Amino acid sequence: MSMSDTPRAAMLVSEETVTAGNGNSYIDWPAIFAGVVLASAISLILLTFGSAIGLSMTSAREGQSASLFWIAVVGGLWILWVQLMASSAGAYLTGRMRRRIGDASEHESDIRDGSNGLVMWGLATLVAATIAWSGMLGVANVAGQAAGAVASAAGTVADAMDPSDLLIDRTLRGGPDAPAVTDGDRAQIGRILASAATGDALDAADRDYLVSTIAARTGLSEDEAAQRVDQAVARAQQIEAEARAAAERARRAGLVAAFLTAASLLLGAAVAYWAATKGGNHRDRQTVVEGWYRPW
Repeated sequence: MSMSDTPRAAMLVSEETVTAGNGNSYIDWPAIFAGVVLASAISLILLTFGSAIGLSMTSAREGQSASLFWIAVVGGLWILWVQLMASSAGAYLTGRMRRRIGDASEHESDIRDGSNGLVMWGLATLVAATIAWSGMLGVANVAGQAAGAVASAAGTVADAMDPSDLLIDRTLRGGPDAPAVTDGDRAQIGRILASAATGDALDAADRDYLVSTIAARTGLSEDEAAQRVDQAVARAQQIEAEARAAAERARRAGLVAAFLTAASLLLGAAVAYWAATKGGNHRDRQTVVEGWYRPW
């Protein structure tokens, strides 16, 4: 593909002789709106591809998905790519379509082209944010309706899979002749284990209560019940540590994703200014890209 390009000073487009003081604005809204439409369409296409990439990195089976950190990194880099492509295309179109006003030098015309590109980028960003927000509200509404329909079954499954409940079950597990465990016993033992998991150590009085209660409810000896209590406390502390580690990983992933998103927006603004200036230069020079100016 070749481009016919002549020196800018030798072949400038004939300009209007009006100035902004005659009622004309240096902001060319039709050109900006055209750039916003193009940038939004490109963003939609690329983000759709990005969602497919994101789904390919996850799995319903435990241990087969990419880590949350790398999902955030890949998502942030993809948003950066989307910003660069959409901003450059939309801003170039804005700069190329902007009407020059005849009171500007070539340097001033470049600044006005770039400024129109920045306005296009800002408007396209606001449009994308509005669409994303409305989409999240719609998804939340649908999810709420679906959750209401399956709340009872989902709650039962969640309770059955709660690791703290499973830990209490194992702690109170006894033989076939063991007396029944009351809900009050389960609740109190759960609170004591939760306190031991989040605190520095298990209170001596609480430990004695657990040993006596477990021995009475399971038929174990005092020594066996004490060993089971120690194992339960250690497991409760492990569950707490795993939960904190998961929260920390989520925090770091969110931090990386937020930083990459902010950086991509700033780079998109810079690229929009440059691309709009380049489009204005091509407009003034009447640059022709061979094979693209006529589709038939």
